[in-house]
Amino acid sequence: MRLYAPEFAADPHSAYRDLRRDHGPLVPVDIAPGISATLVLGYREALHVFGDPARFPADPRLWQARLDTACPAMAMGWQPTATRTTGDEHARYRHAVTSSLDRIDLHMLRRMVERAAVTLINEFCHAGTADLLNQYAVPLTIEIIDQLLGFTPETGDAMFDAMMTLRDAPDPAAATQANAVIHTAMHTLIATKRATPAHDLPSWLMADPAALDDAEIAHATTMLYTAGTEPTWNLIANTLLLMTTDPRFGSDLLGGALSARDAIDEALFADPPIANSCLSYPRQPQLLGDTWLPEHQPVMISLAGCNDDPAVNGERTGNRSHLAWGAGPHACPAQSLAMLIANEALDQLLDALPDLELAVPVAELTWRPGPFHRALTALRITFPPSPPLNYL
Repeated sequence: MRLYAPEFAADPHSAYRDLRRDHGPLVPVDIAPGISATLVLGYREALHVFGDPARFPADPRLWQARLDTACPAMAMGWQPTATRTTGDEHARYRHAVTSSLDRIDLHMLRRMVERAAVTLINEFCHAGTADLLNQYAVPLTIEIIDQLLGFTPETGDAMFDAMMTLRDAPDPAAATQANAVIHTAMHTLIATKRATPAHDLPSWLMADPAALDDAEIAHATTMLYTAGTEPTWNLIANTLLLMTTDPRFGSDLLGGALSARDAIDEALFADPPIANSCLSYPRQPQLLGDTWLPEHQPVMISLAGCNDDPAVNGERTGNRSHLAWGAGPHACPAQSLAMLIANEALDQLLDALPDLELAVPVAELTWRPGPFHRALTALRITFPPSPPLNYL
């Protein structure tokens, strides 16, 4: 199974069912041309991998050194960050990141989202139609993450353009140029924060007892940007799609039986924005269940596939046992922040425009190809035109 093929992106859930039927909970896949991996579709098997970083380390350097082809750098290449290291090195990076994230004022964050949401809604509420991915979820998320990272408008624009270039599988020259843009933007940002610390994540990373150097801070900031932006806007969009197509949420939300939080949790079960991730790289052959996994071949958790494992699947309303945030020592440390942003963005939109309807048949929606994400290309919605909102 080629997880990078458009056919997989069009209907991954059928692919997961077919793969589980033919191979069981551990499946051979290709992540990219020439790059093979074992995809974990079993919920219990995934918890074993998450809980045993000694056998399944996240550090890809030994695997990467043996590659005969180029590494998809954004998704798999080694970086000095908590997501790509193990042991004491991982603990040092993760402590710096989690300590900095814990300093974010949640009341302030909620007000930031509310202000951004009202401004964006006022730009299209009179039209009766909007692409709620590209006109709402994307710009809202970018504005919030840029503020948390202390970006100037110029830095924010440069980082967004570079991330979009790298995301869309560019040729080597374009990737090199995009990485150079990120390097320059981070160098300028860090120099500014060293000279004048502010109330933002890069400044808090600098002040952490871990004493990260400039390169480590640059990588941590870039990781926070990439992990905080696209997954969050896709979570908002995937939840909106669920709410406009699943009858449980159309009537029950308006009637008060279910909340936006319930819809978000269902989206995290059914279509998590990070569908396949949490890679590890066994350094010796490892026995998982009754299957031997080869050394130096990536093991990737299908967060979406594991959520749909018949061995554990059941009633999901109000159930938060999904694996969308990962688990174990590498579980997402910013999940409460992402949930707050998504929840507030949805609440503001539903309060302003409660009668949302999908503008095209579900079968006509398109999804971006790629092995890791579950991402729409657009989400066109219709609604009764509404006057602008007031923001106090």
